[in-house]
Amino acid sequence: MMPMELSAIALQGLEQSQGAFEKSVVQLTAGSASTGNQPPSDVVDLSEAAVSMLSAKNGFDVNIRVLQIADQMQQQALDILA
Repeated sequence: MMPMELSAIALQGLEQSQGAFEKSVVQLTAGSASTGNQPPSDVVDLSEAAVSMLSAKNGFDVNIRVLQIADQMQQQALDILA
């Protein structure tokens, strides 16, 4: 697999992690926002939101590491060719 392919895969993973993080933030804040004529809800599943946020964080970490490895692979290839 070429480093550029790894970079594209990692970028896609970062975008998915960002989407998951944003979704968990919306879920977390949805309890405090009023909808229409209804008062704000005091019930928010904090454990579910925390797990979603940690999962998104882990996704960021893994994909950043893949980008770093792809960069190292490109550097090594350039060193070999130079």
